[in-house]
Amino acid sequence: MRKRTLGFVALGAAASLFLSACGGAATGGGSDSADTYDLGSTEVVNPSDATGGTLKYAIAGDFDSTDPANTYYAFNWNFSRYYARTLLAFNPEPGDNATDLIPDMAVDLPEPNEDFTEWTVKIQEGLKYEDGTEITAQDIKYGIARSNWNGGVFSEGPQYFKAHLDQADHNVYEGSDPLEGFDSIETPDDYTLVFKLKDSFSEFPNVLTQPQTAPVPIEADREALYQEKVVSSGPYKFDGEYEPGVKLHLERNEHWDGDTDPVRKALPDRIEVEIGVAQDEIDERLVSGEIDVDLSGTGVGPAMNARLLDDESVKGNLDNPYTGALRFVNIHLPIIDDVACRQAIMYAADRDSMWRAWGGAEGGDIATSLLPPAIPGSNTDSDLYPSEDNKGDLDKAKEKLEECGEGDGFKTNIAVRSEREKDVQTAEALQQSLERVGIDVEVKSFPSADFFGQYAGSQDYVRENNIGLSVSGWGPDWPTGYGFASKITHGDAIMETGNFNTAELDDPEVNGLWDEALKTEDPEERADLYTQIDTLVMENAAILPVVFDKALIYRSDELTNAYYQPAYMMYDFMALGVDRG
Repeated sequence: MRKRTLGFVALGAAASLFLSACGGAATGGGSDSADTYDLGSTEVVNPSDATGGTLKYAIAGDFDSTDPANTYYAFNWNFSRYYARTLLAFNPEPGDNATDLIPDMAVDLPEPNEDFTEWTVKIQEGLKYEDGTEITAQDIKYGIARSNWNGGVFSEGPQYFKAHLDQADHNVYEGSDPLEGFDSIETPDDYTLVFKLKDSFSEFPNVLTQPQTAPVPIEADREALYQEKVVSSGPYKFDGEYEPGVKLHLERNEHWDGDTDPVRKALPDRIEVEIGVAQDEIDERLVSGEIDVDLSGTGVGPAMNARLLDDESVKGNLDNPYTGALRFVNIHLPIIDDVACRQAIMYAADRDSMWRAWGGAEGGDIATSLLPPAIPGSNTDSDLYPSEDNKGDLDKAKEKLEECGEGDGFKTNIAVRSEREKDVQTAEALQQSLERVGIDVEVKSFPSADFFGQYAGSQDYVRENNIGLSVSGWGPDWPTGYGFASKITHGDAIMETGNFNTAELDDPEVNGLWDEALKTEDPEERADLYTQIDTLVMENAAILPVVFDKALIYRSDELTNAYYQPAYMMYDFMALGVDRG
């Protein structure tokens, strides 16, 4: 879900932007439209240090979880930083250095041993929770342990620590001492952590940006119920309990010290999130000024997209950045187990109609390979399933159906997130494409909050309900091939629930190349391995690429410090404020 370097200009370029008393001059439409269209992709728009006010978010779906241990949506990684500090962070500015690592709770970047199997991090002294008690290295160790060794209590978050720490089987929720025997992270004192890995992993510091490094007091942990009221280490704390499907409100945490925090501006007095609001309503309320930000961060829906692009008066309020994400369709190997049948789908897909369903030119570029252009090792010219005008090669598709013994076609289902209209329209476009060769696909809609936990990412549900396809999207957890695609294509990433390798690709050659990349120090050599993996995934027909994504984002005149942060594929929420002057 994150990390992408997209070649933006530096923060300093924003210094010349004029600031009005009400904060609107830098963004407004009308005569300024030509100058401010897409400005937030490259610069800070409406810069301000003004504090106060309520920053209002809304979302059509819901958080997968507000617990930092149990989340993998990009918007949630971005948002959770309001109340959950991490060891490291990404550079809080637009530009070429936006995905550089910087310390958050840490004093400095981690120090490795000679073979990158051990990493030492020191944290700042005097950091405090919302109740005024001090944050210790042991709290961070516990937060990581409960995230990855919890007996199946959490299923949504990534498992990088479990995959790479040199740790035997463990369960923090068994026994009287949850950390007894958990020796892969040492804490020689209250401010030092030493991570011991199974193998060399030169990219390991990127993992330390993730919400799972947020501290958790052992005595406050309520397992699955902890998400109702997470103990804050950031500038805001829960005001009341999180109400799934309804709301989450945050208020200031008086024990947060801004002098220790290089990441968060903490400008608003209050943060409010409305949950379960229809996308069309969100878009209307964004434009009318009733809310400030669509929490999902994916841009306006199709209806508003067309309306805004036709209205010159609001052009200056729009940003249209490349997100660094790939939108794609998983082809589930346990359901469509013959590679020739999967390749028939690849050939039959009308990529042009799917691209148009995603929004056409403003929605992104047609993708024919796995790795987005910003990832070293990407080869966007690669196309193993070419067709004239990207309309599909039906003759090749029929040949492949004959090859897999399904000459008359077959039936399956495609899973989509019901609140994501572009996902639904993409599925419908593919459905019509496949009808042309006798592949009968029914579109099945599910709530996004549980999509991977209970439906498309649940092995039992997929098998019991003939889910052969699912529409998905993915952005890098950090800007390398491993940070982008390992969790969606490595066999070791397959899980019974909360599965993001939704295709369930478990190819020995692909797995071996991922493992080799971990031990390869030279970035160019790693990039070559990533190119090979890209080709193998396409040969396996496990993933049908749709678009290298762009988002059309409406930017209110009252929103301050708005800029696109490629690390989260949306605005940097930590910078945002409101000026309603």
